[in-house]
Amino acid sequence: MKPILFVKADAAETFGIGPAAVAAAGAETRIWDAIDGEPLPSLDDVGGVVLFGSSYNVEHADEQPFIHALGALTLEAVDRPVPFLGICFGAQVLAWTLGSRIHKAPEREIGYVPIRPLPAAAGDPLLAHYPQGEPVFQWHMDTFDLPTGAELLVTGDGVTNQAYRVGDTTWATQFHFEIDVPELELWIDDVAATVAEDWGKSPDQLRAEAAEHHERHEELGSEVFRRFVDVVEEHG
Repeated sequence: MKPILFVKADAAETFGIGPAAVAAAGAETRIWDAIDGEPLPSLDDVGGVVLFGSSYNVEHADEQPFIHALGALTLEAVDRPVPFLGICFGAQVLAWTLGSRIHKAPEREIGYVPIRPLPAAAGDPLLAHYPQGEPVFQWHMDTFDLPTGAELLVTGDGVTNQAYRVGDTTWATQFHFEIDVPELELWIDDVAATVAEDWGKSPDQLRAEAAEHHERHEELGSEVFRRFVDVVEEHG
């Protein structure tokens, strides 16, 4: 099986549980450091693509050319098709690439927020294992309109579009199923002075939520990666 391409779209990205989960599922990973201007990789050399989050938003595309490169890679993956999974910013890049509007969400979501899987998720190859009301980690201010032809799999109480599928090989989640505690600490440390004012939760609140929810959160996230490896193998 060809390696799975992890796309780095933020300088502080660690990929969380991703590398270990993919390795445990029997696959290798390759990294494209898009934010530092590495050349666009060839999809001929990879079996799947995971586009991770970013502190940038799609609205920054004209001042951050790497975002256009991400869009080009995403569209090629959808068209070929090569299995693709977008996370948070990655979900927004996919929607944007497919012609949908990216805009401010009705509320800023941060911390562990319950999700509501829809009937379409029951048989989904990647997300069928998430139960109703499961707390998942969020940290975003933007959302997106659902792309034409996409199927909404998971919704939320405050932000409607939480996960969707396009065809048989393309997925996106608004929530960060990949984050681990060390990465969460990096994010908290990066904005500790302003997170309570800007986002409505203090670092101590986020850490308390992590202590309650994160062990199970990592188990469910690792299963997403395992299932994605199965999809890559099936379409390889």
